[in-house]
Amino acid sequence: MLGTILARHDAEDDTWLVIGDATGDLYLRLLNPLAIGRPAVLLPMDDAAELRLDVALRFFRRQRGQRVGLLPRALQLTPLQRARQMQLLLAFDIHEAGGTTRDIAIAVNRSWQAALPAVEWRNTAARRHAERLLLDARNRVSGGYLDFLRGR
Repeated sequence: MLGTILARHDAEDDTWLVIGDATGDLYLRLLNPLAIGRPAVLLPMDDAAELRLDVALRFFRRQRGQRVGLLPRALQLTPLQRARQMQLLLAFDIHEAGGTTRDIAIAVNRSWQAALPAVEWRNTAARRHAERLLLDARNRVSGGYLDFLRGR
């Protein structure tokens, strides 16, 4: 058995699980409902294969009750990287909810420049920063996170 199931979402083609673990929750996607009794790992042989294998081995060790060390270096975020990723997700969420670059500047930058009239707002650093955040956020969401995990 995988462990205590904290959350479960059954979709048409797969099942998503959050498994409770003393060292941190595990997030799993099962492509077959029978996989919960006999899980298997499918690893694409791409540029991230070694990283995926390392994460799979960590999962295997955790399930056997063995001690698991630190995350692979490529998955460790510095406090600055963590803050940046949070900004990107916030910018993306604001945009997806119909927000503008002004809304992003207010929420992320807490910038007073967002209150300027349109003519002045156009040339502000806060607007350019909000646009860069949104561009980077779209890239991350559309698959750029894989480059990030590879340390690029």
